[in-house]
Amino acid sequence: MQETSPGPMRRPRQWGMVLLVFGVALACYWPALHGAMLWDDAGHVTRPGLQPLSGLGRIWTDVRATQQYYPVLHSAFWIEHRLWGDSTLGYHLLNVLLHATSCCLLAVVLRRLWSARPGSAPAGAEWAAALLFAAHPVCVESVAWISEQKNTLSLAFYLLAGAAYLDFSERRRPGAYVLALLLFLLALGTKSVTATLPAALLVVLWWRNGRLSWRRDVAPLAPWLAVAAASGMFTAWVERRLIGAEGVGFELTALERVLLAGRVIWFYAGKVAWPADLAFFYGRWNVASESAGWAPYLGAAVAVTAALWVFRRRCRGLLAGWLLFVGSLFPALGFFNVYPFVFSYVADHFQYLASLGFIATATASAAAAMARVPRLPRGSGSLAAAGLVGILSLLSNRQCRLYSDDETLFRATIAQSPGSWMAHHILAFSLAMSGTHQAEAVDEYQRALRINPDYPNAHIGLGIELAKLPGRGAEAIGHYERALELKPWAADAHNDLGLVLSGMPGRMPEAIGHYEAALRTRPDYAEAHANLADALSGMPGRMPEALAHYAEAVRLSPAFPEIRVNYALALARAPGRANEAVAQLEEALRLAPGNALAHASLANLLASMPGRMPDALGHYEAALRISPDLAWVHLALALQLSSLPGRDAEAELHANEALRLAPGTAEAYNCLAIIEAQRGRLDEARRNWEKALQIRPGYETALDNLRRLERLERGRGGPR
Repeated sequence: MQETSPGPMRRPRQWGMVLLVFGVALACYWPALHGAMLWDDAGHVTRPGLQPLSGLGRIWTDVRATQQYYPVLHSAFWIEHRLWGDSTLGYHLLNVLLHATSCCLLAVVLRRLWSARPGSAPAGAEWAAALLFAAHPVCVESVAWISEQKNTLSLAFYLLAGAAYLDFSERRRPGAYVLALLLFLLALGTKSVTATLPAALLVVLWWRNGRLSWRRDVAPLAPWLAVAAASGMFTAWVERRLIGAEGVGFELTALERVLLAGRVIWFYAGKVAWPADLAFFYGRWNVASESAGWAPYLGAAVAVTAALWVFRRRCRGLLAGWLLFVGSLFPALGFFNVYPFVFSYVADHFQYLASLGFIATATASAAAAMARVPRLPRGSGSLAAAGLVGILSLLSNRQCRLYSDDETLFRATIAQSPGSWMAHHILAFSLAMSGTHQAEAVDEYQRALRINPDYPNAHIGLGIELAKLPGRGAEAIGHYERALELKPWAADAHNDLGLVLSGMPGRMPEAIGHYEAALRTRPDYAEAHANLADALSGMPGRMPEALAHYAEAVRLSPAFPEIRVNYALALARAPGRANEAVAQLEEALRLAPGNALAHASLANLLASMPGRMPDALGHYEAALRISPDLAWVHLALALQLSSLPGRDAEAELHANEALRLAPGTAEAYNCLAIIEAQRGRLDEARRNWEKALQIRPGYETALDNLRRLERLERGRGGPR
């Protein structure tokens, strides 16, 4: 028999179900909470140049400021960075809480809808749907991956907007309409796939009322549809022009796109119904050669739609659920270019929103069918739902364990999809960043390029690793140049090629040209500004340009102490700017108190200033506490101590330590000679100066001091 829905559940049970949903979500995603940042997470978490308050403005006004122009999402990331910085626990926990919140919102919306049509589903089925969505493994990619906060946050706004609009549709209160529209705009600003909401609302209203009224149903949503269309077109433009979703990898005919859509629909339906063999990246289908065999997929999708339409009076809910599933997938069916299509046409996170319609419809249908079975033991439905949630939770928990770090995730991805060149590329990058697997990183980059020889980022990555190896600079340059043939606007390739060229004799002008090319493409590229400044500072007459680029690099990345140290060293060489150099070094040490180079550089500067010698000695000593093996700092400290009364013994210790760390250092012998001369041990002084000149025959300071010694011996002057 068909069970009608009773009134609202008692509050204690409601809160109990909310706690259960959150508990299930935490149980599923517990292994991911302490996971590291993955793949492009660093491109989503607020980068240093956007962390100041001014960066929040740029997130909204500069379409290139963030990886994708989703200002609501990146404003949320900006706030989160203020709260917990780069700690991944905060981001992961928030993603899980947002996912659980959306599950509870789904239950609220479903109960409201099913209550409006008695017999749609038994009471409590909405919480079964919420729990199934909370535990379903296809959601893991969206919840365990920090970058996909765009999914978890946008879904919360999507469901809130839908609930507010349903309230408006029943009560016609203007305030509810305004609230719903505001929430919809927030959803669009988080992820534009939520542009499907107004169409989804029309489907829901048709399902609830049996028909659509232009005045009551369609007209209020007309502005929403216009905004959704504009958002979709803008996102498509951004994907093509700013992110690179155009060119050879995206050249599909209209027929191929239609056939691809049919294949994609059934792929996602299969993964929701039977979540086996899930992968972070799936293999990329060869549409040109395979699509001819996809006609049955398209035919099946058309046949299902037609059959459900014919029998809509008897199964309107099934048609509505099918339309919600397929309609929510529409942005990811292949009709529009999105950058991930370059390595796969499908991804679990593309169906995070769409799977709601599938899961809700399947749950309602199963619950209603069980309610009609005579003599079915009481509680059988709840027991079946609990068993299914338990199985899905175990699968999700196991899948989450792969999201601990890039190496774990992408080794598993390669095992599942060995032809995924992007997985090989990311694994190579991860191995290279570890600093201990360089040979394997080179191998993985080469595997990626064997599968896809035209991927510029793999050429760049391989170039970086080859440049570190002795005698392989020419190979590195070849890969950078190939990357720039494929992607002439690649600022990273220009910058990295500049770094390699700057280390080669006579090629600094070429390096400068590449740094400048990088900045023409990306004017806010702090590293390129800093590298260009480093190069210009060594060129005659170009120090003013160098200082300007250093200043811009510091402005763009104020939290990077290394840039400030190099800026300070350049300022110290400019007349009258020593105090600015000191200020930069002091700020660098505030940011990184353990930076030995900043301590030593500040010590050198302070030693040249009247009355600052005690401060200078303190910074030399701090540098050596941090890095006791810095020979040049021992030598600099020895030279300063040798000029102070009664400190010659300490000076001698540091000079000898410099020689131990760097044998054959002419400056160290010069320092020891000065100490011996000051003690009156002129023969020892002479021997040390002669050793210095043997090491470096043209060492003018040692020559001058040796001559002074000869004059001293004749009573005409003294050593310095």
